[in-house]
Amino acid sequence: MLRDLISESKALERVFSGEELSYHDGLELMNNDNLFTVGATADLVRKNLVGDKVTFAASYYMNYTNLCAASCQMCAFYRKGDESDAYTLSPEQIEQRVGLAKQMGATEVHIVGGFHPTLTLDYYENMMKIIKKHHPELTIKAFTAAEIFFLSKLTKNSVKEILSRLKTAGLDSMPGGGAELFHPEIRSQIVRGKCSGQEWLDTIEQAHNLGIRSNATMLYGHIEKPHHIIDHLIKIRELQKKTGGFITFIPLKFSLDNTELEQNDLVKHECSSIYDLKIIAVSRLMLAGVLNNISVYWVAFGKKLAQVALSNGGSDLVGTAFSEEIYRAAGKPTASSVMELATMVKEIGREPIQRNTFFKTLRTF
Repeated sequence: MLRDLISESKALERVFSGEELSYHDGLELMNNDNLFTVGATADLVRKNLVGDKVTFAASYYMNYTNLCAASCQMCAFYRKGDESDAYTLSPEQIEQRVGLAKQMGATEVHIVGGFHPTLTLDYYENMMKIIKKHHPELTIKAFTAAEIFFLSKLTKNSVKEILSRLKTAGLDSMPGGGAELFHPEIRSQIVRGKCSGQEWLDTIEQAHNLGIRSNATMLYGHIEKPHHIIDHLIKIRELQKKTGGFITFIPLKFSLDNTELEQNDLVKHECSSIYDLKIIAVSRLMLAGVLNNISVYWVAFGKKLAQVALSNGGSDLVGTAFSEEIYRAAGKPTASSVMELATMVKEIGREPIQRNTFFKTLRTF
């Protein structure tokens, strides 16, 4: 039956013949109303590429500041400095929180923040050094390409110089945030005061060239069109072919509450679960054979939908997300234990694997 349905789609036929999908193939998939066919095909590809294991990390999320020189329309997290809940942590406060994260069982710390208008490069280097001094066994995954680009402009240092100094200080890898959507047609409508899509790509390429591997993300479910999604996926794919530096791809569902897009009535409700599943499936199919880890961010999906997404091409649950503040600011509950994530995986008949940042197995269940 599935093969009969696939024969009605040129793009899906190309998947089964092992061909790389084109821009037009991607648009066909985005406009395909038969989610079962697209999702089932993506899941077959997933099984062939990575098997039945579902991975996740024990991760602690920390935001060192919510002050931000940008004021993105899709963000509920940023503050300008005069609000009662505006904050900036000292390197010592950050190290104390990392110590608590280690006690919780975290193997990596995921550190991002706003574009602070006055912090010096020394602050970021000292943050890395104090964490590595006291917790050398933890992987530091910190600073998005957008943060690095901003810091380059603020301090008048090259991107390469900043990345090199942070790596020397202890930076191990980078998260994939700040990518949003690359196409300039949509980017200007969802971000303000942030690097362009091409600047993000150029910055992360320099990181990869220095041996700093990273994740990649895509923010969807707001005011984008199908061609914005496919443009983004192809640009990620092409850079991965060039550097091999991306570890996993994480589609991020837009959370509506408390954002400017909601306040201006530009987005009235969050996207449907059907659209979520299509994004996971299309991501799997467009990136197949080039970037094979497709992550389902359960914090944004909720645990039940995340389980369904794992049957539509997803193969990773990102992590435990202890103390995740950005999605919490947009009204999403966060934090789960390793055992809870393992149970989620077992409930759908897959094999749970706790991994490290670089997808090496740490524990099986």
